[in-house]
Formats: sequence, structure tokens, C-alpha cells
Amino acid sequence: MSKSRAEPGFVFCGMSYMQDKGEHDKTRIDKWLWAARFYKTRALAVNALENGRVLVNEVRVKPAKSLAVGDTLTIRMGPYAHVVEVLALSSKRGPAPEAQKLYRETEESRAKRAALAQQLKAQQQYSVLKGRPTKKDRREIEQVKRGKVW
Repeated sequence: MSKSRAEPGFVFCGMSYMQDKGEHDKTRIDKWLWAARFYKTRALAVNALENGRVLVNEVRVKPAKSLAVGDTLTIRMGPYAHVVEVLALSSKRGPAPEAQKLYRETEESRAKRAALAQQLKAQQQYSVLKGRPTKKDRREIEQVKRGKVW
């Protein structure tokens, strides 16, 4: 056998060359979630799958489940839910612009997340207590308690 490289798309297997499928028709869902940058590590993706925070076609799945182009994923992260359609498969993590080409989020999902973000922002409480109040803070608290607001 010569030391020259084989043609692209072929893999040496024993004594013969077999055609490689390149980008496979299916990819493990935990690898895809990591490659699409929904989770920083595969372990976090596996944890989310095991806890039911990721649904494939509205069904709870295991981390080794094969994902195919056209599948719909529901990914819950905190209070937000992303509903995405798989456009391409990849098991390699790349730059963010490349990762965004792997999926398309539904307009309904974007609208729900924007409405929820606005609602949460409106409910945001501004209680910034950093331990024991200062003398000035204590005087202001006493004024509020007595009904004398600045």
C-alpha cells in the first residue's frame, strides 16, 4: 500500500476502501445541542435531556437519540422556551455564526420569549441590600416606617 492519501470521501478499512457518508444522516441529540451552542458542555446537554428540559417532536428522549433534519426541538432554559426546527446536522462545535445555521427558531417562540422577557422586566424588584444598612439608610428606613416619605 502506498503512503499517498486516499481520495476524499473514502475511508481505509482493512484491505479495502469504503465510501464514507461524510456528514451523517443522523446525529446524537446531545452532540447536536452542544454543537448548536445551546449548552456549553455535552454534560450539561445530557443533564437537560435526562431532566426533560429538551423535547424532540414533543416527546422526552434519551441523550443517545438520533436527531434528523426536520425534527422540532423544544428547549427550556430557565423561564424561556425555544422551539426550533433542525436545518442541518453537526457533531462538531464551531463558531456561533456557523452554529446558528443549524436551526431556525419559530416566530411564535420568539414572540413568546420577547413577551416573557418584557413581563419579567416589569416585575423586576430593586431590592439591593448589601448586608447591614448604613446610618443614612437606617434613617431613611425609619422615615418610611413612620410614614414620612422624603
